[in-house]
Amino acid sequence: MGSLDGKVAVVTGAGQGIGRAEAHLLAREGARVVVNDLGCTWQGEGESRMAADQVAEEIRKAGGQAVPNYDDVSKFDSAKRIIATALQTWGRLDILVNNAGILRDKMIFHMEETDFDSVIGVHLKGTFGLTRHACAHFRDRHKQGDESGGRIINTTSIVALRGNAGQANYIAAKGGIAALTLATSLDMKKYGVTCNAISPGARTRLIAQTQEAKGGSAEKRMPRAGEFDPFDPANIAPLAAFLASDQARGITGRVFHIVGGKIDLYQGWTPVKSIEKKGRWEVGELKERIRELTG
Repeated sequence: MGSLDGKVAVVTGAGQGIGRAEAHLLAREGARVVVNDLGCTWQGEGESRMAADQVAEEIRKAGGQAVPNYDDVSKFDSAKRIIATALQTWGRLDILVNNAGILRDKMIFHMEETDFDSVIGVHLKGTFGLTRHACAHFRDRHKQGDESGGRIINTTSIVALRGNAGQANYIAAKGGIAALTLATSLDMKKYGVTCNAISPGARTRLIAQTQEAKGGSAEKRMPRAGEFDPFDPANIAPLAAFLASDQARGITGRVFHIVGGKIDLYQGWTPVKSIEKKGRWEVGELKERIRELTG
């Protein structure tokens, strides 16, 4: 018996890396999985059915149930088709894992509009589109008397909280996903739907490109033979599978950061210092007092 027996899941960006590991583990836990992957490069160029087909076939060969889907998450109608794939194949949807992503790193003064739009489109708009269509299904099902709810697991990034040079588009997208997670959790709470986000620390092709751009190499992060690999993408999957299960009922609107065996709970923007006066501030007063906040 698996923790997800009878459930139906959609995993985007499931052709490799973290998404692939999540799709495999969800299937091993009993879920039937829509393996979505456009098959593009890490920069979002081109298309190929190979990755989605391969992962779906791997799941089936291991005794699970999976179908491939090749739609582009950045397009609203395509996002609807991804959800429809689950509904048409198995008649329901219980779990949505938003994982698809690309990179187009440039310093802000070199970044083109297309660089910004494409990254926002895949990460943030893609997460919105899939979430919107999934939530419509969850709400309709609830109104028909089915109180099984639903699970949404988004993928954010630690750089959205800490910053990183040359990734304004990616940081804006991932920060937006963290905020969208909270908003979705509030909108869907009464329907029994939870929405959480995972910030993964793992060796993926996006991380490899970032390391190489900085003059480093992802190979330096490889463990020695026989050692636990804290950056194995498969380390992320158990948290996603747990959040997708009935055992995670009531856990919603949370952002978790996971690296290896360490999981941190992150909290949104909170005040850390204050200054106050009675009435409106004058510019000259702020010149004298603002350093009390900024140091």
